[in-house]
Amino acid sequence: MQNPTKGVDTAYLAAELRLPTNWLDYTILGIYFVVVLGIGFAARRSVKTSLDFFLSGRSLPAWITGLAFISANLAATEILGMAANSAQYGAYTVHWYWIGAIPAMVFLGLVMMPFYYGSKVRSVPEMLLLRFDKWAHLLSSALFAFAAILIAGVNLYALAIVVEALLGWPQWVAIVVAGAFVLAYITLGGLSSAIYNEVLQFFVILAALIPLVVLGLKKVGGWGGLTDKLTAEHGANFTTAWGGTGIGSANPLGANWLTIVLGLGFVLSFGYWTTNFAEVQRALSAKNLSAAQRTPLIAAYPKVFIVFLVMIPGLVAAALIPGFGTAESGYQYNDAIPYLMEQLLPNGVLGIAVTGLLAAFMAGMAANVSSFNTVFTNDIWGRYVQRGREDEYYVRFGRLITVIGVCASVGTAFLASSFSNIMSYLQTLFSFFNVPMFVVFIVGMFWKRASAKSGFWGLLAGTVAAMVNYFWIYKQGVIDIPSDQGANFVSAIVGFVAGAVVMVAVSLFTAPKPAEELQGLVYGTTSPGMSEPPAVGDDAWYRRPALLGWGAVVLAAACYIPFSF
Repeated sequence: MQNPTKGVDTAYLAAELRLPTNWLDYTILGIYFVVVLGIGFAARRSVKTSLDFFLSGRSLPAWITGLAFISANLAATEILGMAANSAQYGAYTVHWYWIGAIPAMVFLGLVMMPFYYGSKVRSVPEMLLLRFDKWAHLLSSALFAFAAILIAGVNLYALAIVVEALLGWPQWVAIVVAGAFVLAYITLGGLSSAIYNEVLQFFVILAALIPLVVLGLKKVGGWGGLTDKLTAEHGANFTTAWGGTGIGSANPLGANWLTIVLGLGFVLSFGYWTTNFAEVQRALSAKNLSAAQRTPLIAAYPKVFIVFLVMIPGLVAAALIPGFGTAESGYQYNDAIPYLMEQLLPNGVLGIAVTGLLAAFMAGMAANVSSFNTVFTNDIWGRYVQRGREDEYYVRFGRLITVIGVCASVGTAFLASSFSNIMSYLQTLFSFFNVPMFVVFIVGMFWKRASAKSGFWGLLAGTVAAMVNYFWIYKQGVIDIPSDQGANFVSAIVGFVAGAVVMVAVSLFTAPKPAEELQGLVYGTTSPGMSEPPAVGDDAWYRRPALLGWGAVVLAAACYIPFSF
């Protein structure tokens, strides 16, 4: 999940971080952009129907969709923000991965993908149309489309800030160039272009982060030298996952173990991973139900270990410069990765690192733009404005709305400049839009009595309650919440509870949907797509979703052990 950290401060990155790039670095960057456009042109040949454009014809293998799933999440706002989080909070960062992502990804694969894929929906909001009514569908579609454009704009603006600091490009140049390339390859090849580029971007991002981790650890004397320095500077809890998180204990994170487990590990995490169409869309493009289920499960394995690639650079920066992030040090927490890039990477490797950051920003933006054009075209325009038109019309409109979506993202990129903390801003958006949708899904999926009308009112109540908690109770100081992160956890819990209570209340006073309309939409019922026979060769262990899922959970739990003492 993109994470609530101190994140990228839109007002500042240290001026001395300008990178000594040369022709070799810019050549690597240029080659990357050429390959990106080449993938877009190649994917264009496969786009013949609207299903091809919006869902890759449901034809992609699990390993492709799995890597795209994790890459779509691994935006550079997360990379920079989680390194900043680690420089400030230390090993607390692991919670956003091992408890704030893996269980929810496994739940999506094992429990929810059979409903999504089996019902043949083209989007997450369309599932609400089938389970509830058009009002829940329309509200969820509008909220998701609005949030997708805001989040795409955040990625663009964060990119502009970093490129300006590291390369000296004016912000508007970085915004326009990155937006133009994302627009070009999505308009050309639709979701297939976005997904294949995300697979490429995943490996480019790794190529950028691994040298930083290796050279950073070498600089501080390995893991033992790193922990010794951090313990001496910040205390023993800085390198543990749970130290200082007892109820009533004070810690910089502003959250105890209960709010971490409930607010992050359940409500925010499950709300993001199970209902965020920018992620689920990758699984819906898989070639069959088994591949769709394995998509988030395959992604869970690199997710377990990616935390080290973003956390260690932040810890190294904190170890190398005493008081890193304070005014006296001359650096902010946001400067952790740019600082190490400037200090440790030679030319050539530096070009790969810059390309990796750009790739990460573009992956995050492309995921939101491609999901936006699908929801707006199919769930809003095709459902309520222009119904029953020929298939070619919706492909043309999908390309047009992609152009409009990218232009709107450019506008919201400048809107993001009014927020001093991009990562907290992102997490606030998730508490407003994803958590209420999750509670509607989870109640509707497990409770047959939930009525058609309860979906709309539960979604509305959850969204309003989360906003009231954040803007009034927290911002106006009605109740003292120590930090933005803690406030987001609380907003998520409040939104979840309010949505669930309203759904139950409305359901008790309105008629439930007929049982025959709930087949394949409520747990315990099936549809033909949910009971498809396995393909030949699908009995191999790595094709068994349950085994993959529980393996990821056990692996994440085991990773906690060395950080718990």
